[in-house]
Amino acid sequence: MASLFDGQKLILAPMVRIGTLPMRLLALRHGADLVYSPETIDRKLVTCRRIVNERLGVVDYVTTSGNMDEAVVFRTHPSERTRLIFQLGTADPELALQAALLVQPDVAAIDVNCGCPKRFSTHAGMGAALLRDPDRLVAILERLVGGQPLPVTAKIRLLPNEEDTLSLVRRLWGTGIR
Repeated sequence: MASLFDGQKLILAPMVRIGTLPMRLLALRHGADLVYSPETIDRKLVTCRRIVNERLGVVDYVTTSGNMDEAVVFRTHPSERTRLIFQLGTADPELALQAALLVQPDVAAIDVNCGCPKRFSTHAGMGAALLRDPDRLVAILERLVGGQPLPVTAKIRLLPNEEDTLSLVRRLWGTGIR
C-alpha cells in the first residue's frame, strides 16, 4: 500500500501565517504534493462544530466564544482533502485524539507540532516544550496512532546534541508515526 509520504514530495512546510487556505490552494495549484494547515490548538478545536459552507464551497470548523459571533477556527476546501496535513498543537493525548477525530473527514494526516518555541505554545506544555517531556510526547503520539486511522507525523527541533536528537527520533519512530 502506497503511503502519503512515499517518494519525493514538494511540500508547503508548516510555517506561522503561511498555511492559510488561500496559500495552500495556491501551492497545490502550482505543484505542491502536500500542504500543512496552520497549527490549531486541540482545546480550541474540540469546541468547534463542522459546517459545510455551501456558499463558499468549503468546510468550516466554527466556535462561539462568549458573546461573540461564530468564529472560523479552521477552514478547508474539499480539493485539498487527500493532500492536507493538519498541524495540531497539543499537550494532552485525549484532547489530541478528540481533535484528530473531529477533522479526520477533511484531512490526509495529523502532524503534532513539537517544534514551536513561542511562549503561547510552550507555556501550556505544547510545541517545543514537548521535547523536554518525551514521555508525554510519546503518549500523545501513541494515542493518535492507535486511536484513529490517519497517518501521524511529528515536527521537532534539533536537541542540543546529535546523540540526544537521534535517541528521541528513534523513540518517536517506535510509536508508529511516519
